[in-house]
Amino acid sequence: LPEARGAPVVLLYLLGLRALVQLSHRQLLSQPSPAGSRHFSAPRARGYLDNITAIGPRTVGSPENEVVAVNYLLEHIRAIERESTHAHKISVDIQRPTGSFSIDFLGGFTSYYANITNVVVKLEPRSGAEHAVLSNCHFDSVPNSPGASDDAVSCAVMLEILNTLSKSSEPLQHAVIFLFNGAEENILQASHGFITQHEWAKSIRAFINLEAAGVGGKELVFQTGPENPWLVQAYVVAAKHPFASVVAQEIFQSGIIPADTDFRIYRDFGNVPGIDLAFIENGYIYHTEYDTSDRISTDSIQRAGDNILAVLKYLATSDKLTKSFEYRHGNVVFFDILGLFVLAYPARVGTVINYITAAIAFLYLSKKVLQPKTRATHNLKKIFTAFGLTLLSWVCTLVTVLIVAVFVSIIGRSLSWYTHFYVSVFLYGTAAAAKLILVHMLAKKFFYKSMNEQYLGDIFFDASLMIWSIALAVITQMGICSAFICMLWVAFPLLTKLMIHKEFSQKGATMKFVMTYMLGMFVPYLYMMYLSWTVFEMFTPIMGRSGSEIPPDVVLAGFIVVITMILSSYFINFIYLVKSAKVTLTTLTTVFVVTLILVCSGIFFPYSSNAANPKPKRIFLQHTSRRFHDLGGNVVKSDSGIWINGFDYSGISHITPYIPEINDTIRTACEEQAPFCGLPWILPVHFMFRLGRQLYHVWEDTNNNARITYYVIGKQVVVLCPPVDTSRYVSLCAGPSHMSLYIRPHEGSALSTWSLGDGVPIASLGGDYFVFYSHGLQATPWHFWVELMGPEKHSDGIVSLAIAAHYFFGEDQKSPQLNALLERFPNWTFSSGWSCTYDLFVF
Repeated sequence: LPEARGAPVVLLYLLGLRALVQLSHRQLLSQPSPAGSRHFSAPRARGYLDNITAIGPRTVGSPENEVVAVNYLLEHIRAIERESTHAHKISVDIQRPTGSFSIDFLGGFTSYYANITNVVVKLEPRSGAEHAVLSNCHFDSVPNSPGASDDAVSCAVMLEILNTLSKSSEPLQHAVIFLFNGAEENILQASHGFITQHEWAKSIRAFINLEAAGVGGKELVFQTGPENPWLVQAYVVAAKHPFASVVAQEIFQSGIIPADTDFRIYRDFGNVPGIDLAFIENGYIYHTEYDTSDRISTDSIQRAGDNILAVLKYLATSDKLTKSFEYRHGNVVFFDILGLFVLAYPARVGTVINYITAAIAFLYLSKKVLQPKTRATHNLKKIFTAFGLTLLSWVCTLVTVLIVAVFVSIIGRSLSWYTHFYVSVFLYGTAAAAKLILVHMLAKKFFYKSMNEQYLGDIFFDASLMIWSIALAVITQMGICSAFICMLWVAFPLLTKLMIHKEFSQKGATMKFVMTYMLGMFVPYLYMMYLSWTVFEMFTPIMGRSGSEIPPDVVLAGFIVVITMILSSYFINFIYLVKSAKVTLTTLTTVFVVTLILVCSGIFFPYSSNAANPKPKRIFLQHTSRRFHDLGGNVVKSDSGIWINGFDYSGISHITPYIPEINDTIRTACEEQAPFCGLPWILPVHFMFRLGRQLYHVWEDTNNNARITYYVIGKQVVVLCPPVDTSRYVSLCAGPSHMSLYIRPHEGSALSTWSLGDGVPIASLGGDYFVFYSHGLQATPWHFWVELMGPEKHSDGIVSLAIAAHYFFGEDQKSPQLNALLERFPNWTFSSGWSCTYDLFVF
């Protein structure tokens, strides 16, 4: 097969698949439903969205969140209630729960909340309903962001769904509970308050959670269950524009992505199964000031509304909801086909299909090895040699590309692809493809130089089939539902081979062979391109907010190598079929070298201030006042400064040219005697950042006047077995709506119990204990106790306890010095700043 024919055809094939994938993604957003009173109205939902985001940032505890947003929701809920038909009854409740729980998210910590807000609406038949399905959104936002996608648009969609259902003349069989949750950004507090304390929670049999990891686009079903395949089937039957993947579910639940949703709370604390959906497009501006309502298309709102309304109606009229626990049997494999429909089947059925497919493949390979029997040993040696060479080429490719990624990171050119994604393909994709081709060209030239080309092509096809068959059997045995991908890469190539097995041994009809071969491979290649597009759409923006610990170029390069290996696995044999692949290799190498030179020169700046499509760098600044007390209560050290954290691997290197004095900034030194290095972490994300990339910018005379009130109101000592005692410290703390409590028992002491969570202390990574606290309006001072076991007489005390207070809104949020510094940051940054205090005590 001449290279002049083979390589261009393969390239056109892959480009055609890519175009088809892009087209399918665009068409998913262009299928609105007809207008009418019984149909979801995106324009009306957009009106809700515009009004909610016009309130501004809605941080828990702020008047904007606790009063203005709540009043807006109530006003429109009451209007919907007045216009509802007589078939329905609408009940409204304002819940302000107080509670505490521990969670293993972000290394493990405990959460405490007081007087936060939930707006709860129940739509049910006039005669009432015993069972209910829950729809959940949250109207609070992170500080300094209008939170249009996360999660105001979901609340707007829910308001319009409530409006649509309430005007139907047909009553539902079950109730639908709409929870407008007022404290999700505080790590899932409001959902915990609802599911563990609200009276209506007892009737809930299933839920739909509406979230965001991006701004608009398609909403992806990325978690279901646990178990309860009937829920997936409900989505399959009802959703008009499906977009779902068990692959996304298994990636998310693996913990690779540092995020979580209310799904976890309903699953773990309510024992309720559900469906988790999230917008995933344009995650570059997620949780930034650019997350505005105008960036969310009406088509996207319409699509989400159509889907969620249809699924809610299906569940609210389903007999299975009544006895949902009877249908809790095993997991389910599910994935959409280009957004047109969803394939879903029980995991146990998938296991049978996978093993049968693998068995057929092994049977085929065994037959190939044993024909003729006299050459069985020879054939076995050849196929295992090809098997080993294929694996070797993959290892060499991975190592080579990772070396390039490490080099790019070391010279300070990390994230050069962040704004220009094609750079990653030209840099790492071409390097991977070139390395694969080079290894096999060398093997062909020096190891197989006298062998028949058609025979070699046949052998390497079988070697790839063997690799995929082994992977299929192993991954299925591990219970991973995503094994269906391996099944596709075994079944379709095997069918293709059986169709054109004669062509492998014939020298004629080469174009017929190529076209038939590619047609047979169409399904796995198309699906893999589609899935890869979705994965990169989700993961690329995450690299800009994943901390400074892991080089993002290494992560992305690894992804690209894996995708390249998968897509090339059944094209390796073409290297042995073509007369020469030098032109292809030279072209790929040239593209790689040119791209590497351009990347090293710094021509590809990572960030963008483009008004239509910004891709900002995230910088967090905390104007911090610290006081360290000794055992006697005396202040032994105090300082004040602006603590600067860049939320990606490049730190603040790109900021220095714009703010030169940052060169004189004192890099943060860890206060070894203090919990969490004496730094006011709002969440225990210290493990995501290298200390050397945090800056503590010391200023003169800039102490923040805001200060918490903390004191121990009692101490009780119980003598257990001298010289070990149990000491209980009862504390009272008053401060802003967000505070962090850090506890470090001294050597010889141990934190045995406390009044938080379930009473069992959960240590964070590093051994210190972290408690996240927040409150709504009119909350009483925080009252808690901790109990430690240790020697009563200890010259250095038995525990260090620190409290950080965070001022996210109001007049205390930003000092004049902080404001002045924020104004100097370039427009391609999202610089979020607030004031905070850190007080350390020893007891």
